[in-house]
Amino acid sequence: MPTKRLKEFLDSNKVKYVAIAHSQAFTAQEIAASAHIPGKQLAKTVMVTLNGEMAMAVLPATHHVDLRLLKKAAGVKKVALAGEKEFKDLFPDCEIGAMPPFGNLYDLKVYVADSLAEDDEIAFNAGSHTELIKMTYADFERLVKPKVVDLSLVV
Repeated sequence: MPTKRLKEFLDSNKVKYVAIAHSQAFTAQEIAASAHIPGKQLAKTVMVTLNGEMAMAVLPATHHVDLRLLKKAAGVKKVALAGEKEFKDLFPDCEIGAMPPFGNLYDLKVYVADSLAEDDEIAFNAGSHTELIKMTYADFERLVKPKVVDLSLVV
């Protein structure tokens, strides 16, 4: 079941979504394979720090974050990948590393790869390593209001 916070937010905004259970998986590519979803449609959330402030970079499972591109797009002097110890307490309702890309629910800025914004539907972790949420990208963008930028490269 998705986190209570996420489910209530989606339901209160009358968003149509599908919860997809899958066998336990930790990497984005494993999750995509387990859930039978194309890697391009699976949105992975990578935690970064921008000038020392935590933020989310959301990109297709088939891509890697390019820190130089993100630095330029965010207009910051310093960007770094965040370690689990740095962000685990920000998501008390989620398993570590399985947070959904809804930074607005956690008071975080969200940067989305422009390549992900091309998809009609996206799927993403629902707070655990055994469940995804699938919904339209348009609804995700309307609710999260991310900054859509060039921030990733194909693996």
